Amino acid sequence: MNNRLAQSNDSVRALSWTPAGLSILDQRLLPGEVRFELFERAEGVAEAIRSMRVRGAPAIGIAAAFGVVLAARHRYARNPEHWRREIMQDLQTLAGSRPTAVNLFWALERMRQAFGEIQGEPEPVLLERAKAIHEADIEGNKIMGELGSDILADARGVLTHCNTGSLATGGYGTALGVIRSAVRKGLERIFATETRPWNQGARLTLWELQQDGIPATLIADSCAATILKSGRVQWVIVGADRIAANGDVANKIGTYSLAVLARYHKVRFMVVAPVSTIDPALADGGGIRIEERERSELLPRCFRDDPGSVDAWNPVFDVTPAELVDVLVTERGVVQHPDQAGIERLLSSQP
Repeated sequence: MNNRLAQSNDSVRALSWTPAGLSILDQRLLPGEVRFELFERAEGVAEAIRSMRVRGAPAIGIAAAFGVVLAARHRYARNPEHWRREIMQDLQTLAGSRPTAVNLFWALERMRQAFGEIQGEPEPVLLERAKAIHEADIEGNKIMGELGSDILADARGVLTHCNTGSLATGGYGTALGVIRSAVRKGLERIFATETRPWNQGARLTLWELQQDGIPATLIADSCAATILKSGRVQWVIVGADRIAANGDVANKIGTYSLAVLARYHKVRFMVVAPVSTIDPALADGGGIRIEERERSELLPRCFRDDPGSVDAWNPVFDVTPAELVDVLVTERGVVQHPDQAGIERLLSSQP
């Protein structure tokens, strides 16, 4: 193993703050083009989230936090006395950008809680809080990487779905962070699904691992059962966009089918996500709002203008029942076979 691989480098960053605004890597263009866009207004950040320039639950939350900073800058400049009242419209715009990722609402609430303590110009206080959210995410991901990779100690191969790395977070990654740490400890085989229809695995996960010199093998989504049957994979490792109080997990469409296949083939199933992804207000996954996107993202071009018999259903997420999850890894610790009691213990633990 070469030195670069042994270090499991983490060189990719999808978001960065500049004095002029928030710089966002347009993930729609990867891997063919690496283009950063600068956003100076909250409305632009909301559109970047909605259009999937930025994606991944933790990264969405971080982007929204910086969006609040931009909103405060704009509102205070226009109306210093009433910026708190006027900024609420910006918070609603940001909240409406993606409905499933609970990290978005968590980050917005964290930023809103700071309003009452601000005297004078709000940007410095809010910027400090947004940067703290970003830095805490990276640190938490590294903790999860170590916790999860310890569990994978004897694994020879893993399969991951969608993109859960630095592109989807503040840095290092959730499920992909565990894989980074496991590679450093000797993991040899990484398989990644295409993750259609946006191909986050084919376009993003492989590109991100390539940037850091970590080898991986791409498989078609429809190949998952075959690779699990082959014995080359001991763990399926995924992230999460929302986790209910009973441990049900909403994640990228296709996660549920992977969990079913893993259980049948006696392959263990790991979910890696920060505690901010847990929504204790939802009793179970049945209450999770599943975003549906445009038919045009899925339907071949020749059918898009036909209002007749040809249509498409394009849900972005599905819900995996808690009983199919072997391990939940968070920055506060690990829960084996997560259920309501385990989630409650996790939430009551010290951050």
